Amino acid sequence: MNDATPAAPTPSGDPLPLTGERTVPGIAEENYWFRRHEVVYRDIAPRCAGRTVLEAGPGEGYGAAMIAESARRVLGVDYDVAAVDHIAVRYPAVDIVRGNLVDLPVADGAMDVVVTLQVIEHLWDQDRFVRECRRVLVPGGVLIMSTPNRITFSPGRDTPLNPFHTRELDPVELRELVVTAGFEVESLTGVRHGPTLQELDRRHGGSFVDAQIDRALAGEPWPDDLTRDVAGIDVGDFALTPDDLDASLDLVIVARAPLAP
Repeated sequence: MNDATPAAPTPSGDPLPLTGERTVPGIAEENYWFRRHEVVYRDIAPRCAGRTVLEAGPGEGYGAAMIAESARRVLGVDYDVAAVDHIAVRYPAVDIVRGNLVDLPVADGAMDVVVTLQVIEHLWDQDRFVRECRRVLVPGGVLIMSTPNRITFSPGRDTPLNPFHTRELDPVELRELVVTAGFEVESLTGVRHGPTLQELDRRHGGSFVDAQIDRALAGEPWPDDLTRDVAGIDVGDFALTPDDLDASLDLVIVARAPLAP
């Protein structure tokens, strides 16, 4: 099914360090971002049940492991050696290999579903990556992709604020990228704050996200109220809806490969 050799387990399943490129579970100060990603995994998991799934860029691996609870098989492909070794030890239900995402080590038409969450914004050749996703899917296979919404993540800018991002996308650009690669879009939704997080936005000067970022950049200890509020966030505090996409935090697109080549 693929041309790469599964990663050999390393002696330790220690947590991966934070790099700015991936979200790591179990870190109190990271809980907001972790839950913001987790809500998408939980939403898409039913679509992966009983399917052969590729996660392109699984990062720490917790999401691939969540999908593996109901999928027939989950294959993860990541370029980062530390992430591959970590997943091989910590999440044995996931088959993990090292590979380049724009040259996936997977045979044509081998996968029912390709999942790639919070990855496309890190890649230089986004068009080639999406074409690779189409190549490895069976006819009619499903692509599920998420990415930060450029309009709200880097407002008023073409150059991303996040130094690890190469190009961010707005809703129109994301749809165009996927359609150009030959997919038919089934849905385009956005992650947004639910009532609890909207209240936290008001309580923390208008933006709960900015309150966290400002403290992190300042290198100062977090005040007790911010620490408590971040620790209390759960997936139910986010909403995933098709409404007002320009105002959403993250975009989630579900698209289907053509039935015939």
